[in-house]
Formats: sequence, structure tokens, C-alpha cells
Amino acid sequence: MSHKYFTLEEANQHLPIVDQELRTIQKIKQQFEEKYLDLRRRKEIQKGTQGSLNGDPFFMIETELEFLQIEANSHIKGFQLKGIELKDMDIGLVDFPAILNGEEVLLCWRQGEERISYYHSRNEGFSGRKPIA
Repeated sequence: MSHKYFTLEEANQHLPIVDQELRTIQKIKQQFEEKYLDLRRRKEIQKGTQGSLNGDPFFMIETELEFLQIEANSHIKGFQLKGIELKDMDIGLVDFPAILNGEEVLLCWRQGEERISYYHSRNEGFSGRKPIA
């Protein structure tokens, strides 16, 4: 499989869309967590009572949860198709494969940063971030 490499300029140009996609994924995750907790609470309340005469009382919430998973996965797949590596959706951490000074590196961006200013090797990860000269 061939890798896509980004220049620093290309990666920085992607940031507005990456930020928007991250916010969407984060919102979906929040909705999922809220619905999942609601489902657990409802199931706990339902425990010990007789079944519903109207079918599965949890069907709608479970269907909504499945839809949210599908929606989130499609956004995550969008990153992969562009060659962008989503590392942590909660803090908004993404990497862009690049060649810097003849070495394969990852240009590292964290949500909230104005532009990409750091890189690291594939083995170092976020803790090994170095400023781009």
C-alpha cells in the first residue's frame, strides 16, 4: 500500500476541514454516550418488571446508537481515505505523514493549535513532539 505524504503547507491547508470533522465526531461521541447511559438507566428500571406489550422498549434507542456508530465511522474513514491519521478524537490529535529532511515523520497537530508546528517519528508519538525548524 502506498502512503500519501503531505507537505507542511498541504497539511496546514487541511486544518479547517479537519477541525470541523473532529468537532462533528466529538459531538456524535457525546450524543452516543448520553444515549447509551439513558439506555442503561432504562434497562435498570425495567429489570424485574414484566415485559412490554408493545414489543422491545429499547429498540429505538438501540437503533439510534447503531446509527451514531455508523455516522462516526464514516467520518473516521474520511480521515483514513485522505491519508490523515486520527490519533485521539477526544483531544483532537491528528498526524499527517510527511518527509522532513529526508526522513519519514508525522506532522502533529492538536485541536486548538493555530497551525502545525510540531512533528515526531512514528515510534515516538505525541510525547516525542519536536518543533518544526
